[in-house]
Amino acid sequence: MPQVKDEAQPENIEDDWITNFFDKCRLISDGEMQTIWSKVLAGEANSPGTYSKPTVNLLGSLDRADAFLFQILCGFGWFFGNVVPIIYEVEDEIYTKHGINFNALKHLDEIGLLSFESFTGFSKVHLPKKIRFTYYGKPIDIEFENEKDNRISIGHVLLSKTGQELAPICGSKPIPAFFDYVIERWTLKDGLAISSPLGVRAQ
Repeated sequence: MPQVKDEAQPENIEDDWITNFFDKCRLISDGEMQTIWSKVLAGEANSPGTYSKPTVNLLGSLDRADAFLFQILCGFGWFFGNVVPIIYEVEDEIYTKHGINFNALKHLDEIGLLSFESFTGFSKVHLPKKIRFTYYGKPIDIEFENEKDNRISIGHVLLSKTGQELAPICGSKPIPAFFDYVIERWTLKDGLAISSPLGVRAQ
């Protein structure tokens, strides 16, 4: 109830959604999983249509270990329009010491939370000259040489629609040293010009 906004209109939630929601969550006894379910229900009450039925159905099939693994993954997530988990070199210690490795990413792919492309990876394309990424409240501006049609590699993981819906409520926390890891990658390997919003050069 504390997560339901004063202006919420729970009466606008579709009856079929409500029926499906309680059918899927009625046997959930784990406290942490119940917290996620409560966030989904509150979010739907605040803004009907926020969570799709496929998301509710997938959440119903997740066990605590899956939810925890996804929570850790989202700790690597930068925000650029939506949550973008930046996974560059899967074998790097920054990932593996937190349990994020090839098998973990393949598993999260198989259960529908993300797409894992181990070879070519993914990129953001057709970008303007200047863009902003944010990591848990830390904004970074990237400025390209060209005025338009720029691109940036975002690694080997892309969240699915369900993953995007669950990422903001999964309880993730920033990974120590990951901010610096990504900045070093962008400046030294990709040669990008990076600055803080206050104009202080990051590199």
